[in-house]
Amino acid sequence: MGAGPVDEEVAAGVRMGTRTEYQELIDEVCALLGTPATLEGRDFGLIAFGAHDSEDDRVMDPVRTRSILNRRSTPAVREWFESFGIATARAPVRIPPEPTAGVLTGRICLPVRHGAVVYGYIWLLDDGAVTLDDPRLAAAMATAERIGTLLAKEARAGARLGELLRSALTEGGPGATDELAAGLGTGAEAALTVVAVAPWRAADDVPAAPPGALALCAVGGDPGALAALVRPGAAIGVAERLRGRGTAGVGGARRGVRELADAWREALAAGRAARAERRFGPVARWEDLGPFRLLTALPGGEPDPAVGPLLGPEHRELARTAEAFLDLAGQATRTAEALGIHRQTLYYRLSRIEHLTGLDLDDGEDRLLLHMSLKRARL
Repeated sequence: MGAGPVDEEVAAGVRMGTRTEYQELIDEVCALLGTPATLEGRDFGLIAFGAHDSEDDRVMDPVRTRSILNRRSTPAVREWFESFGIATARAPVRIPPEPTAGVLTGRICLPVRHGAVVYGYIWLLDDGAVTLDDPRLAAAMATAERIGTLLAKEARAGARLGELLRSALTEGGPGATDELAAGLGTGAEAALTVVAVAPWRAADDVPAAPPGALALCAVGGDPGALAALVRPGAAIGVAERLRGRGTAGVGGARRGVRELADAWREALAAGRAARAERRFGPVARWEDLGPFRLLTALPGGEPDPAVGPLLGPEHRELARTAEAFLDLAGQATRTAEALGIHRQTLYYRLSRIEHLTGLDLDDGEDRLLLHMSLKRARL
């Protein structure tokens, strides 16, 4: 792609390295105004917060508590705060309390800007003692500007790493991976893996990278997906933060960047399995998939002609019966109990399945074909 390496301080995890700077600056704001302050990114992800020694419950109202414990505000809270124009504000914004939204104490929002872009927000608990023309707020806005400069630099470097990651995952080859390795610096030879969150429209905004994510990018396709480059130990935590209400997959660990395209395919496959099989949970790891590692590698297309008739919506109950029977190793009593039906009802359904498909459920290969086809159909 012809670009040089990303800033060295960003390489190998700048987001974790600069957290100390952000904490020092937010502590500076707390000391300046004598009130607890919280710094969040423009996606309302928590970056830093000031300590407090107040026994007043309003200081830790539900919104602030959730933000600190979950490191993110809910979409409803975000929408409510944004309704006051904070995303375009250039000066402090006073926001009144709203108990029904969990905001027991009002806020003063200091937009964290760099040039024309808002990169985050400083939240001050508002007891009414500070007016918007208070000189201390002007000094706090100067600190917010310093924070904005840091966040903008981090965003530029993160965007560049994201471009390099997308190239490494989709183009492969030594050229793409060499550039990514240069961007990551000394961290490029450590253990790495990829998280896939799908579906994700490529046009959607890429969120700010949560702690533990080295780079993020959106990857087009059907469906598109969000990719996160992570250390293996941080993969589950990053996936949980990024997946929202959807599912995510985690690829196998690799040493360095050379095989990240393979880890990406594994992550996508694990995500498919998570959507198809509830038992894998909302976040599935490639190494935990068992036979689904083979099933996810099968090409798409029409189902096997013998099994195809069973997959129509009018035979949904028969398909469910066949899958339960095969999952339970053909044990009629356990299958009938699991389905909540009489054994004679089970035998009747099994005979209909054999008649519909032409398969013999006493034949091992026929059972294998039916079992694989039913699992593949849900993938």
